[in-house]
Amino acid sequence: MKPITVTLIVNGEPRTITTEPNKTLLYALRDDLGLYGAKDACGGEGECGACTVILDGEPVNSCLVLAGQADGCHVETIEGLAAGGQLHPLQRAFVETGAVQCGFCTPGAILAAKALLDRAPDPTDDQIREALSGNLCRCTGYTKMIAAVRRAAEEMSHVR
Repeated sequence: MKPITVTLIVNGEPRTITTEPNKTLLYALRDDLGLYGAKDACGGEGECGACTVILDGEPVNSCLVLAGQADGCHVETIEGLAAGGQLHPLQRAFVETGAVQCGFCTPGAILAAKALLDRAPDPTDDQIREALSGNLCRCTGYTKMIAAVRRAAEEMSHVR
């Protein structure tokens, strides 16, 4: 297969890569851009949410999106959330509530939560559960994650 050139706006910065046409966004981020926050936990089946990124404002399983499909799109990864050496309120809330244990699913869950808070700054618990429903976690359960999202939403509401 002939390689393709893809330009993405990753965490606000234009990035151009030359890659194979059958490479997923997950592996383009990991292999071509050195961004390892998105994980492959389900073998590319789209079942676990560990590879969640925000693509043009929507959370997606990056293992199900071909890199070429994302050409010209804005991609937010966990690496882009912390700014100026300060954790994003969601990252901080996940740590403070104990929603981070092994950490494997954490980047995807945080990005799913960020996408929710971007569109619903004061979500209900049901909205939080729905937003996190595609992210499997074997360590924390979801009670601590819900509490973390609630805490971050409250903190972020004071900043607006």
